[in-house]
Amino acid sequence: MPTPATPQPGAPVDPYRAYHFKLLINGITNGHFTEVSGLEMTIGRLSYREAGNDRVRSVPGQVDYAPVTLHFGLTPSRELWDWVHGAATGAVSRRNVSVVLLDAAGTAEVLRWNLINAWPMRWRGAHLHTLSQEIAIVALTLAYEGLELEDGSAAASTTA
Repeated sequence: MPTPATPQPGAPVDPYRAYHFKLLINGITNGHFTEVSGLEMTIGRLSYREAGNDRVRSVPGQVDYAPVTLHFGLTPSRELWDWVHGAATGAVSRRNVSVVLLDAAGTAEVLRWNLINAWPMRWRGAHLHTLSQEIAIVALTLAYEGLELEDGSAAASTTA
């Protein structure tokens, strides 16, 4: 018998909010990020035709993970810059990065995407303008080798 917290088929379920999240790099909360974009996985399709048959069949092929771009406010911290600069000078440091989605109150973890063996592939500086009153936002794009999804209860038990 399902627990009361388990959604029932056909029962309405409120979707998660996209504005409460944090980023962990090697298990440590890192910076205040304003946007994460590009969480995407594509499974290639390989087509083949069986001998003596005119039907074309397909099977799953190679998995491709799209780069993820992180936007964050520019601060005196050099940690992310040093990571990018290391990769630019040939000292690539692969790190496990987690994008953690929080509940509507911003207090409890509900989902976690783990980017396995991520490394910086692009850095874009803040748009500077003398008449602007906006926060200076920097963008960092990461390549990675694998993507895992954990629900909040599993992720909370692994970090406790």
